[in-house]
Amino acid sequence: MNLTVTICTHNRHELLLKTLLSINNSAIPDQINLSILVIANNCSDDTIYCLQNYQSIQQSENLFPLVYAEEPRPGKSHALNKALTIIEDDWICFIDDDHRLDNHYFQAVLNAIIKYPETNLFSGKIIPDWTGEEPEWAHETGEFKITPYPVPYFDLGEESLTLTASTSIPGGGNLIVNRNVFERIGNFSIALGPKGHDLMGSEDSDFVLRALQAGERLRYIPDIIQYHYVNPEHFKLRFLIKKSFQRNRSITLIHRPESTKIPLYLWSKLLRYFTGTLFSFQKYKTRFYITRIAGVLGQMAGYLQSKNY
Repeated sequence: MNLTVTICTHNRHELLLKTLLSINNSAIPDQINLSILVIANNCSDDTIYCLQNYQSIQQSENLFPLVYAEEPRPGKSHALNKALTIIEDDWICFIDDDHRLDNHYFQAVLNAIIKYPETNLFSGKIIPDWTGEEPEWAHETGEFKITPYPVPYFDLGEESLTLTASTSIPGGGNLIVNRNVFERIGNFSIALGPKGHDLMGSEDSDFVLRALQAGERLRYIPDIIQYHYVNPEHFKLRFLIKKSFQRNRSITLIHRPESTKIPLYLWSKLLRYFTGTLFSFQKYKTRFYITRIAGVLGQMAGYLQSKNY
C-alpha cells in the first residue's frame, strides 16, 4: 500500500522539523510503502534549506524518503492542490506542520483501511500537546468555554463512528483520503483556507462536506491520533477574537447561504452578547462574550460575502 504523508507549510520550519521527526519515530507496518511530500507555500524562512538538508541525510540516517515542491501563490488550498498534482495513487495522510504523530498512528491507519474497505475517508483524534503552561481557563468545559478552541481539538470518544454531514466534521489536520476521491469530488476550494497565518479555514471541511454529499463514506477511528502543538500566543485575547471571526466567517461560507441578507437571529445574538459584555464583571465571562461577538460578526461577514464565493 502506497501512503503519502502530505504536509503544507508556511514559514514554520522549526515546527515542521518536529513533525518530520515524529513521522520518522513512528512504527511503520511492513505493508505500507511510506513517502513524505512537503509543499512549501510562499515560504521566506529557512524551510527550503531544512528540506534540502533532510534530503541530504535521509539515506545515511535511514529517514523516510521526502520530496518537496514550492507553491508561490499564498494560500493553503493552493498548496494542497499542488500536492494533488504530484501524488498519483493510493492513500494520502494529511498532516499539519504543527502536529506530532502518535507512535502507532500508521498501524491504526492500516488497520482502518483493511477493516473498512468500502470507506475512502478516515479521521481520528487531534489532541492538544499540553505542556502544563497553558492558562487554567483553557480547560474550561462549561457554559463559558471558548469556541472555536484556541488549540485544534477533535475527540469523538473511543468508539469507531460513521460520520455524516449532520455530525461533527473533522478538519484536515488528521484526514486520510483515498486519492481517487479527488477525481470524483474535485480539489480544495481556493476561496477558503488560510493565506499565511490569517486563521481563515474550512477548505478541509468544505471538501469533506462535498464528499459526503456525493455519497462517500467517512469513518472516525479513535486510534488514529495526532497531537497539536500548543502555542502560548494563542491564549491571548487578540488571537481568540481573530480566530473566532475568521472561522465563523469561513464556516458560514461553506454552507453557501442563499441570501446575502443578514438573518435577524444574528442581530439578536449580537445584542445578547454585547449586553453580556457590559454586565459581566468577571474576566472569564468578558472573554467569552467578546469572542462570541467576534464570531457573530464573522457569520455576518460570511453572509455578506457569500455572493462572491
